[in-house]
Amino acid sequence: MLYTLPELLAVLIVTCGIALQTVVGIGYGLVAAPLLYLIDPVYVPGPILLVGLGLALMMVIRERRELRWKRVMPAIIARVPGAWCGAALLVAIPQYALSLFFGFSVLSAVLLSLWRLSIPTTPINLTIAGFMSGVTGTATSVGGPPIALVYQQQDRITARSEIAAFLLIGTPVSIIMLIHQGSLDWHTAHLSLKILPGLFLGFFLARLIDGKLTTTSAKPLLLAVSGASALMVTVKGVIGWLGL
Repeated sequence: MLYTLPELLAVLIVTCGIALQTVVGIGYGLVAAPLLYLIDPVYVPGPILLVGLGLALMMVIRERRELRWKRVMPAIIARVPGAWCGAALLVAIPQYALSLFFGFSVLSAVLLSLWRLSIPTTPINLTIAGFMSGVTGTATSVGGPPIALVYQQQDRITARSEIAAFLLIGTPVSIIMLIHQGSLDWHTAHLSLKILPGLFLGFFLARLIDGKLTTTSAKPLLLAVSGASALMVTVKGVIGWLGL
């Protein structure tokens, strides 16, 4: 399988995002989605979600002894109507509006991450977070931040294992909704195969940096890259809106 320079760059981006999420529990969609969108909007949301499903499966297998499925279940159930809304939104708005929504969603996630909210991990909060994750995760492939906010008070191992469990069940729901709405086809599946090596490279890289990289040390870089790329996506949407 031959790669162009943009495709190699896409694999590198996916590798870094996968490594971050494997270590700290979040980072793949937040970092990779806006950067890949700038390379080619077709990467969002289909290919990123398909590769993210593979990551969630690998993490759940690795962290299965730490999982508490009962606690995360309200978020999983709420993901279903959220995913339906996200898929409907994706086909209802033009490309420039999607860029604006995408950029705004990522910027909002960055700002919320900077704002140290004290949100308890309760069934009600998990339900709200699950629904919001379904909307943003399906429309933009950035569904981690809403659920991560509810897990801020949990330790790193618990957070990353239960977020992975949520994504393992929730991501296929989003994929099914996208297929139903006609937003995922063979071309997006081909792009997914192109960036798939980044999944295994990132998972291997995570084993090398786990213990050396923590949520606290990774957060400034993660948010800086995500914020800058989200601003560029937003500018792209404004340019499309103005017809320039």
